[in-house]
Amino acid sequence: MEFKTLRNIENSFQQIRLYAIVFAFLCIMVTGYTTWQSYHFAEQQRQKVYVLDNGKSLMLALAQDASINRPVEAREHIRRFHELFFTLAPDKDAIEGNMKRAFNLADKSAFDYYKDLAEKGYYNRIISGNVQQRIDLDSVICDFDHYPYAVKTYAKQFIIRSSNLTKRNLVTSCNLVNSVRSDNNPQGFNIEKFAVIENRDMEVIER
Repeated sequence: MEFKTLRNIENSFQQIRLYAIVFAFLCIMVTGYTTWQSYHFAEQQRQKVYVLDNGKSLMLALAQDASINRPVEAREHIRRFHELFFTLAPDKDAIEGNMKRAFNLADKSAFDYYKDLAEKGYYNRIISGNVQQRIDLDSVICDFDHYPYAVKTYAKQFIIRSSNLTKRNLVTSCNLVNSVRSDNNPQGFNIEKFAVIENRDMEVIER
């Protein structure tokens, strides 16, 4: 009888120990899951920014990795530079104003190209001939696999005179490097080794 009682006590002890081990394991799992969820929730909250709209209402802004938008910003930087550099009006102040804004987006290579055209009298002919010039970008191809980023731009250039409209094919190349963002350079890029590969007449339309 005593032997049977001892066996019952031993079996009960083993069962209690098994229950204790299972309970401890479940507690560890619940604690680990709760801790992971807490960190995950905290990380999500850090990506949210609340902006006060003129002191009236709160607006939710979501944070994201800045590198995701770099290709878009790069193409916008190139597009903005070409629009400033190649859009000309028969006005000296307007040309100089556009050039100064374009030079904020590029290095000395853009200034050297401008200086070369100025020395050849290109801008003087624009002004004296009352010529308008504008550009339409077809595509901007950037190689983001290697730094600095190699860029090639394809565009159409329109030279508008009172007597005719000249349509030109324009192809340029440059390198893009990361720079500091500012009011004059919101995308945070800088153009290096700017060069015009092709700039030839495609069509002349009499007006």
